[in-house]
Amino acid sequence: MADIQFGKGCGEVLFPDDVTFQLSRTKRVRQIHHNGKHVATVRAKDGMLTLSIDGAAALHGMLKKPTSRVVICEDAAPFVSKGKTAFAKHVLDVDPELRAGDEVIIVDESDTIMATGQLLLSPHEAICMERGPAVDVRRGIAQS
Repeated sequence: MADIQFGKGCGEVLFPDDVTFQLSRTKRVRQIHHNGKHVATVRAKDGMLTLSIDGAAALHGMLKKPTSRVVICEDAAPFVSKGKTAFAKHVLDVDPELRAGDEVIIVDESDTIMATGQLLLSPHEAICMERGPAVDVRRGIAQS
């Protein structure tokens, strides 16, 4: 699933051989851990992965810029890193291959990870719109 969602080779980076799984009551995989750190969660409604900060950091090192990234301005970085919503007026750049609903890594202008979340708009809309939320932030680095 990671290869489909984030690109070829991402599954090997996120899920090496020694990962552990936390199962739900119905015995389905819910969370994935590596070396005691939470890496990703499997969404129950569609089986897609949501990233933790540690999972985003693993992918960030592997993926070339701007893949799976949303770049925000420095003014919004302190708020987004605390888990607050990233608004369209703060978005500077977005990976053009993304679609609304995709999991993204939110970075600042120097490509430092600020948070992870779900893109709410198309890349074009996220850059052009002056109002409204662009990324629903799941977890910021200040929350970890």
